[in-house]
Amino acid sequence: MHAASHLILASTSRYRRELLERLHLPFTVQAPETDETPRTGEQPAQLAERLSLAKALAVARQSPQAWVIGADQVADLEGEPIGKPGDLARAQAQLERLSGRTVVFQTGLALVRAADGWQRSIVVPVKVRFRTLSAAQIARYLALEPAIDCAGSAKSEGLGISLLESIESDDPTALIGLPLIALGRILREAGLDPLAA
Repeated sequence: MHAASHLILASTSRYRRELLERLHLPFTVQAPETDETPRTGEQPAQLAERLSLAKALAVARQSPQAWVIGADQVADLEGEPIGKPGDLARAQAQLERLSGRTVVFQTGLALVRAADGWQRSIVVPVKVRFRTLSAAQIARYLALEPAIDCAGSAKSEGLGISLLESIESDDPTALIGLPLIALGRILREAGLDPLAA
């Protein structure tokens, strides 16, 4: 990748940064200024795709020659968006509600370049079945791994995996917040193949 093809991750998430590092492409990180308020009647998958594109475009306006990656994730409980809890009390309540249920984590992904208007956006769903959990099990989990910054309050890459019965996905890193298989496909389409010599 040459200098004119600078890559920016429009995210403050350390999880997304760590995932993108796996592709061995040089990139920088920039926080997007984006209103994440859901629109009336907006379905979780639509919200995830809209926000991923909005984040990428917000950063791309400041660096029009760069390729900008945006991502967003919304937990989808039968059409209802479930966001980040923000504190332990809400995380406890959220996990009690998700106990024994199936949630689809909708991960939006976008790649844009403002200079020529190039943009692609998709949503990668991950179906997650939560085990039936007691309030004490949830409290113990949150004491060990306070997942207040994750939609659905469970970090599958850590102890949160113990909360789950199953995960169904064609793109396993989507659940952590950045679907690398889909991203690789879009990067190749843009001429940014991580395996190109």
